[in-house]
Amino acid sequence: MGISIVKRVSSIVVGASVAAIGLEAFLVPNSLIDGGVVGISIVSAKLLGLPLGLFLFILNLPFIYLGYKKLGKRFAFSSLFGVIMLSVMTVVLHSIPAATSDLILAAIFGGAIVGVGVGIVIRYGGTLDGAEIIAILIDRKTPFTVGEAVMFMNLFIIGSAGLVFGWDRAMYSLVAYFVAFKLIDITVEGLDESKSAWIVTDEFEKVGQAIKDGLGRKVTYVNAHNSPNDASKGIIMSVITRIEEQQLKTIVQECDPKAFVVINTAHEVMGRNFVIRPKKQKNPFKSPALP
Repeated sequence: MGISIVKRVSSIVVGASVAAIGLEAFLVPNSLIDGGVVGISIVSAKLLGLPLGLFLFILNLPFIYLGYKKLGKRFAFSSLFGVIMLSVMTVVLHSIPAATSDLILAAIFGGAIVGVGVGIVIRYGGTLDGAEIIAILIDRKTPFTVGEAVMFMNLFIIGSAGLVFGWDRAMYSLVAYFVAFKLIDITVEGLDESKSAWIVTDEFEKVGQAIKDGLGRKVTYVNAHNSPNDASKGIIMSVITRIEEQQLKTIVQECDPKAFVVINTAHEVMGRNFVIRPKKQKNPFKSPALP
């Protein structure tokens, strides 16, 4: 348990620090904003001339309290710690020089760095922006998804920033937001995302064995038939990586060209036993051991 807490705390510290670098070295010096409470905080700091960290902390508190009531203590405490670290690090890093004055570079790299930082915190059970908490609650109470709710709120926030920083800055801020949005997904889910493959085939034992031998993946067999004539037909389920997708298709095609294959993105895979090591192939050129 102790190692888990240490890992969570250290990861949130790293994520908040990375996000602060993206803000203070790229976005804030160039009058660009991100979405959510972070964007509102940047605008407020500009209008009132007060530290950004102060607004990040104060404006996020109501949302964290709401998260405590609706989403649980662990999420709320992780988010509170992340927001505190982000607020402190923006104050510490406020005096560093801007990494670039080119707006498109600032938008792309600033958005990417902020997205990675936010993604790290989300991956370890917290958030750096209270707007995401509102989006989760909207998703539960309305037909809108979390993504749609976040998108609507952030477009409104970034659009209103055009009144303060100018419409060219608002458009560059939109670029930063989309880059950050994508990098959050990549950081949370990872580059090597998993896929779930469902294969309906008459040769399900043959295909399953080929997958185990060729990819080193475990498979689950499901006997299924719609009529007595289909008794030989079965379903195979296996979890693979994105890189292995084409290899799987080739294996299935070679074993059963008529097989029906469905491959979906698996957003989360738990458990250690779904991977097996490929069997070592015997070397036909190796001489047998002498007695």
